[in-house]
Amino acid sequence: MSDGETKAVPRAIVIGGGPAGLMAAQTLVQAGVTVDLFDAIPSVGRKLLLAGKGGLNLSHAEPALAFAARYGGRRAAIEPLLTAFGADAVRAWAQGLGIETFVGSSGRIFPRDLKAAPLLRAWLQRLRAQGVRFHMRHRWLGFAAAAGGGSPAPVRLPLRFATPQGEHLADTADAVVLALGGGSWPQLGSTGAWVPWLREQGVDVAPLQPANCGFDVARVDASGALQPGWTPLLRSRFAGAALKNISLRCDGPDGAPFQQAGECVVTAGGVEGSLIYAAAARLRDTIALHGRAVAFIDLLPAHPTATVQAEVARPRGSRSLATHLKSRLGIDGVKAALLYELLPREVLADPLRLAPALKALPLHLIAPRPLAEAISSAGGVRFEALEGSGMLRALPGVFCAGEMLDWEAPTGGYLLTACLASGLAAGRGALAFLQPAQAMKTP
Repeated sequence: MSDGETKAVPRAIVIGGGPAGLMAAQTLVQAGVTVDLFDAIPSVGRKLLLAGKGGLNLSHAEPALAFAARYGGRRAAIEPLLTAFGADAVRAWAQGLGIETFVGSSGRIFPRDLKAAPLLRAWLQRLRAQGVRFHMRHRWLGFAAAAGGGSPAPVRLPLRFATPQGEHLADTADAVVLALGGGSWPQLGSTGAWVPWLREQGVDVAPLQPANCGFDVARVDASGALQPGWTPLLRSRFAGAALKNISLRCDGPDGAPFQQAGECVVTAGGVEGSLIYAAAARLRDTIALHGRAVAFIDLLPAHPTATVQAEVARPRGSRSLATHLKSRLGIDGVKAALLYELLPREVLADPLRLAPALKALPLHLIAPRPLAEAISSAGGVRFEALEGSGMLRALPGVFCAGEMLDWEAPTGGYLLTACLASGLAAGRGALAFLQPAQAMKTP
């Protein structure tokens, strides 16, 4: 090639139109790469829109060290991504799209209008204006032939897609970013179908599991045996009821303690909600190890144990226990129902045993709810299967981002922030891989 010639513009394919895929596409197109984005469903960002129904939680304003600690065992892998694109960067990025943000009383960061649609609409308008080409209703079916080969040079990757018009073989690309999501909310495109395809190529993928999920309960019957689910009476009267102003305590399988205040919801067969989600990883892993987990609910976290003991022990005369607890401690409704559901009669009749139970009501959990119902998923492509750039060791030229990676975090802005940060990292990794092709020469 002569000095006056210009090398061909590199082309990247991004598969997945969630936040991670869109951020990877943004990073690549802004650097002059031709970007084609493929997604299985009719429009991109569906899960982002769903997350924004109750107010789009973009990130969290807590200190960086506390923020990074939310990623548990994968903190070492996620923290560098957050250093490059953390909560402040998320706010600046939204500002660049014309979306003002604010920090709520809980520290969570939201768009000023709380809505997801204006942000997504502005983002897509900018990406289209920058040249990203969107191909909807293109469900990835894996590789058309064995990919990889170990060459450090850009590779040509044949990709199969199912479309309404039949199977389509995408023409080759210089780099591919996979942002396929995990296995939660499969109706929005994250089906986990990619797991066997990557394993066939020698990629180490941890099994997908529910994260930020509810749990099925069991109650102890008169004989001391565990019976699955609530009694029909509690289920008919209190399914959907919120348990407010409580705290939850449990241990992880490693014995590490967890305790947090908040609220949750009683479901037809168990419990769910933000407080349960916060402990979900520990509870799930304990169930996997021991067959069940026990969480202890403090129904009166604002009351010292001595105060509760004194109030329960007060003479109640002809009043029923339910009336006594309501008048002295405000225990009624679903809280009172749970006492009768979970405690033996002899404990209810003994103030010396009942008072501690109000501060540590044992809740037996026997199974997480199915992955398809979970807010997010754990498991996925292990970070050990990636180069530092986010490229798969087994597939040169292929990068991974978002929830398909093996990490998890509680709700509160941590999921979205890490998806955006990993999309940026994958896009930058792909740019570094394409660097020889990016050295454009002008006539």
